[in-house]
Amino acid sequence: MFEFFKTRPDKPLMEGSPEKIRSVYKKYQWQVFLGLVFGYAMFYVARMSLNVAKKPMLDAGIVTLEELGVIGSAFFLTYAVGKFSNGFLSDYANIGRFMSISLGLSAITCLLMGMNTATFFFILLWGVNGWFQSVGSAPSCVSIYQWFSPKQRGSVYSIWGGSRNIGEGITWILTATIVSFFGWRAGFVGAGIASLAAAFAMYLMLKDRPQTYGLPEPAVAYGEEPEIAKKSDPKEIRRAQLFILKQPTVWLIALACAAMYISRYAMSSWAVLYLQESKGYSLIDAGFAMSAYPIAGFAGAILAGIISDKLFNANRHIPTLLYGVANIAGMCLMFWGPESRMVDAVALGLIGFAIGGLVVFLAGLTACDLMPKAAVGAVKGFIGLCSYIAASAQELVSSMLIKTSEVNGVTHYDFATAQYFWLAASVVSLLLALTVWNAKKVVNF
Repeated sequence: MFEFFKTRPDKPLMEGSPEKIRSVYKKYQWQVFLGLVFGYAMFYVARMSLNVAKKPMLDAGIVTLEELGVIGSAFFLTYAVGKFSNGFLSDYANIGRFMSISLGLSAITCLLMGMNTATFFFILLWGVNGWFQSVGSAPSCVSIYQWFSPKQRGSVYSIWGGSRNIGEGITWILTATIVSFFGWRAGFVGAGIASLAAAFAMYLMLKDRPQTYGLPEPAVAYGEEPEIAKKSDPKEIRRAQLFILKQPTVWLIALACAAMYISRYAMSSWAVLYLQESKGYSLIDAGFAMSAYPIAGFAGAILAGIISDKLFNANRHIPTLLYGVANIAGMCLMFWGPESRMVDAVALGLIGFAIGGLVVFLAGLTACDLMPKAAVGAVKGFIGLCSYIAASAQELVSSMLIKTSEVNGVTHYDFATAQYFWLAASVVSLLLALTVWNAKKVVNF
């Protein structure tokens, strides 16, 4: 890791009363919280600009459907590898610099996408963007654990987890409107400029570890039991990481999450084009219809933890079943329900709500509850790697399953086969998730 991105040395502890230290803490916590929530939302604005621009690019003859599949696949492949490796690097990083610079570089790739027409460079740029985008999730989690005490993290993590839906909402409404009026290039350029401004704000707001400012760890500052002294020996961490890689439970959850990510990113990547081609929406109408998806997803993500903790006594399997059934029901309603825009909005909201909760459970929470605490990072990294490899494959498979035809010189896209693939992935995900219903938490390993 470059020296610029490494966390700085600790400063001597700040002198002052506990009230004074907490006052400083609260000021920095608000900056970190706002920087993470809105900064992470802008990561999604940058990465989803391609999804809105797909049909205008197809109509203009800039790319073919198969080329779009390769472009999307390149993004998810580099994202999968980057998410795994950058997750490990984030433990050593100055998060403020690491995340903000990465968002700035992602913004530059968006600007370059809007200035390009060559397919090779589309693939190259979007693949590179996948790497920069992978510096979003894990460093955010590291920063939350650095700056917030155990009793504060739950609510902060839930709100941050839903911030991706804020970014999706901005994309489906604002970016779609910009593309409708000014063309596909403006979608990339607009997202790039907005993300560049957000990267600068993140650089100012996000912080390095509290100890680099002379502050104690958050648990001590808020009178809770210290955590740093409880850190495991590196040999024990490595042993725990190797242990979880051998556990069938982790593999089954990872596969369930991977199948769910096929349906998740099928909706994110292709739903706007689907609404335009299969339902007769304009781009603006499709963008506004899709806004129901992230809004409901935000609610689904926040409520997931509350529902499992309060209603089911921290049992993650029952709500996973309910969310999984809701996802399948929403897709069936979307594909074969009555021809009504209100029905489409309900279906998109149901899918978004379900996906929001399933991401919370399958992308880490269920497996982390069951596996040793010392290997939580490895669990999330492994599941993330599997999930985004599946998302990458989805782009290629979906682009091959979507059939094209030409009528009176106009190209049309038929999703009849692709929609069965997306629905099947949702069903497989739920079945795999049910296989770990009776799994018990590992105590000794």
